[in-house]
Amino acid sequence: MAINPVKVPVREQEAKVRATNFEEVCYGYNAEEAMEEAKRCLNCKNPKCVQGCPVSISIPEFIQEVKAGEFEKAAKVIAKSSSLPAVCGRVCPQETQCEGVCVVGIKGDPVSIGKLERFVADWSRENNIDLTGDIEKNGIKVGIVGSGPAGLACAGDLAKLGYDVTVFEAFHESGGVLTYGIPEFRLPKEKVVNYEIDSIRKLGVKIENNVIVGRTITIDEMIEEEGFKAVFIGSGAGLPSFMGIPGENANGVLSANEFLTRVNLMKAYIDDYDTPIRVGKHVAVVGGGNVAMDAARTALRLGADTHIVYRRSEEELPARVEEVHHAKEEGIIFDLLTNPKEIHVDENGNVCGLTCVKMELGEPDDSGRRRPVEVPGSEFRIDVDMVIMSLGTKPNPLIASTTPGLDVDKRRCIVADEDGLTSLEGIYAGGDTVTGAATVISAMGAGRVAAAAMHKYLKEKYL
Repeated sequence: MAINPVKVPVREQEAKVRATNFEEVCYGYNAEEAMEEAKRCLNCKNPKCVQGCPVSISIPEFIQEVKAGEFEKAAKVIAKSSSLPAVCGRVCPQETQCEGVCVVGIKGDPVSIGKLERFVADWSRENNIDLTGDIEKNGIKVGIVGSGPAGLACAGDLAKLGYDVTVFEAFHESGGVLTYGIPEFRLPKEKVVNYEIDSIRKLGVKIENNVIVGRTITIDEMIEEEGFKAVFIGSGAGLPSFMGIPGENANGVLSANEFLTRVNLMKAYIDDYDTPIRVGKHVAVVGGGNVAMDAARTALRLGADTHIVYRRSEEELPARVEEVHHAKEEGIIFDLLTNPKEIHVDENGNVCGLTCVKMELGEPDDSGRRRPVEVPGSEFRIDVDMVIMSLGTKPNPLIASTTPGLDVDKRRCIVADEDGLTSLEGIYAGGDTVTGAATVISAMGAGRVAAAAMHKYLKEKYL
């Protein structure tokens, strides 16, 4: 039977409507649509999609179950490799990973693997499918620092192997960047994030909130006083970067990290909450990644006329194509090949404008992207009353500074080998705290790799 070269379209909120609310943009597939899309999978003998998946989900296997209408079996296939399928189905950049190497995509649209994963995860939740299974406990204590994607993935895998796992989270809510960083309209917190965290708890994982490792307890104290035999550090990268341009200390300049944390974690978008947040009428978001898109689309929903200011061209935008497409549909203005030079400040210390300069692309830099170069005499001003900086993040130095012998590099990232092992025996690390800001799925992959290495180490030493 001939394969349909066109994927089954996914239903979404209409752009003008969704730009005024925080409800999820994408509705996802229903059962009929999912089974129809699953028919497009070739069930390759050498599936490149699995190689392209950082957590190595058996993609053709679960898609064949969807095709047959065996959704519970599909969920069990996914559960072998992923603790957060509903999250990954929504926010992973499948177009550069599994779908990017899909053979069907050579002559048409790739199979919508992410949308199918989301369907299976949502169906499992809606039908109360229990995927925990029987676990034989071994009583060995393992500590996890951070309840973001790396920590949760590591915790889930180790719990399935029988370890007594405790996760220490600095915030009052669990989930890390899934909770504080990604907006509700892309990743619903209650029905998706909290549900999948609860599923990890059902494996026996304990999560202790409001614990700042490095202050409340140190890594050394976890090992020497609390009896943990190994520790995984998945504390992410939460320190924002700024440009260092004039006016950056003005009222109305803030990092995307702070802005999104106030809105997402502290619910500033809900009238019933008292979280203070200042949103201007005219907002410039500096940066071009997914976080910049999230900040811009959030500011838009809070009533602002919003610009994305990015120094390279659209082709170089690091954000997902889907997110850029949605942002444009919703009315975000893109000022590309544009770089801020100065933030203007009024007599009261508030932002009142942004001077920018036009850029052109020169020779490639170390990242392989063409280096942006200023166009002489091209300065112009954008009238804004708020500037959000979305220029990447770095790990907080607290853990490294309170853990003697833990090596970090010049970016303050923890140094770890390919298995996640740090410079200290029994201490592993992975995700953004090692690589700097990256994707949810790459952090999960690092968490799973470290869990396997920790199991090998603990098995040899204690079992």
